Amino acid sequence: MFTDECRSELTEHIIPFWNKMRDNEFGGFYGFMDNDLNVDKKADKGVILNSRILWFYSSAYMTVGGEDNLDNAKHAYEFLRDHCVDRENGGVYWLMKYDGSVSDSMKHTYNQAFAIYALSEYYLASKDKEALKLAFTLFDTVEEKCTDSIAYMEAFDKNWKLIENDALSENGLMADKTMNTVLHLIEAYTVLLKASGDTKVADRLDFLLRLAKDKIYDGKNHCLKVFFDVDLNVIGDIHSYGHDIEATWLIDRACEVLGDSELAEEWKEKNLLISENIMNIALKNGALNNERENDKIDTKRVWWVQAEGVVGFLNAYAHSGSKAFLESAKTIWNWIKEKQIDNRCGEWWGEVAEDGTPMQTVDMVNPWKCPYHNGRMCMEVIARDIAEF
Repeated sequence: MFTDECRSELTEHIIPFWNKMRDNEFGGFYGFMDNDLNVDKKADKGVILNSRILWFYSSAYMTVGGEDNLDNAKHAYEFLRDHCVDRENGGVYWLMKYDGSVSDSMKHTYNQAFAIYALSEYYLASKDKEALKLAFTLFDTVEEKCTDSIAYMEAFDKNWKLIENDALSENGLMADKTMNTVLHLIEAYTVLLKASGDTKVADRLDFLLRLAKDKIYDGKNHCLKVFFDVDLNVIGDIHSYGHDIEATWLIDRACEVLGDSELAEEWKEKNLLISENIMNIALKNGALNNERENDKIDTKRVWWVQAEGVVGFLNAYAHSGSKAFLESAKTIWNWIKEKQIDNRCGEWWGEVAEDGTPMQTVDMVNPWKCPYHNGRMCMEVIARDIAEF
C-alpha cells in the first residue's frame, strides 16, 4: 500500500511540480519559489539545485519511464554543461545568474560531487557518452585539486585557492572538512563506478569508505562525527540525525557497488547500530528530530530528514528483518503524508514544527531545496518494493 502511495506521490505531485519550474528561455530550472508559491524567474540558479534536478529526472526516467522525464533531464544537463562548468580552470561554479552567467564562482568539493553524481546518473539514463566524459573530467579535477595527505579540502575560489568553508559550516563553527562532503563524494563515486567500472574510481571509493569507517564513525556512540579541522580532529559537539540515517543506506549501496564483501559486512554492522541509535533517540512524536548541538535538541521536522528516515529504516529492515525498523519507516511516512506534504502544490514544506505546523523558514524552492531527497525516497521505495511496506 505505501509503495503505491509513494509511486503516486512521485508521479502525481513531485514530478508535475518540478515540471513547472523548467526555464525554457534561459535554460535549467528556476532558482526560487517562496512559500506563497510565487516564482522569481530572475533569481540565481544554484548549481547544486540544477545538478540534483538532473539526477532526479534521470533517475525518474529509469524508475517510472516517461519521455518527458528524459527530456527534462536533457534540459538540465545542457544547462550544467553549457553554463556551470569552468572550462578554463576546471570544476563547476557555485551559483549562476538566471541567464546562465556566473553569480558566485566558488568551487566546492561538495558541489563537484553532486555534478558527478548527476552526470553519471544521466549517462545511465541516456547513454550519452559526453556526459560520462564530463563526469570523469570533474572526478579528475576533484582528485587533483581537492585532496591533501589526509582527505579532501572543501572550499576554493575559482582558481582553486583555499577559502573559508562557510558554505558547509554552521552552528557558529568554521570547519575545514565535513562528514557531509565525504558522504556525498561516496554517493557520487558510487554512481560513477556503476556507470563506468573504472578502477581509479573504485580505488577512491574504497579510500572514502575506509576514511569514513576509521575517522568519521564514532564507535562509542554509534554515530557520525560532523565537523573537523584540517587534520580531521573533531570540532564542536553536534549530532546530525538526518545525515546519520542517510549515510547508512548510501554507504551500504556504495559497498555493494564496490563489491568488497568484507568491507560491506563491517559497514552493515555499523549501519545497523547507527539506525537503531537514530530510531531510539531521534524518532519522537511521529517523525525525526533534526539534530543535537551540545545538550540542545532541535525538534523541527526537516523535509529531507524525514525522507532519508524512510529509506534508511527500510534499508535497516532489509538487512536485519527487525519489524521495529519497518514500523519506524511507516510512522515517518504517515507523518509526511499528514504534515510535510504541502497539498496546495505537491511539494513538501521545508520545515514543520513538532506540533505539525508548517514553518515559513525554508522557501519552497531555493538553491538547496529540490526534488532530490523526497523524489529519491519515492524511487527507493518503488525499487525496493518491500511487500510489508
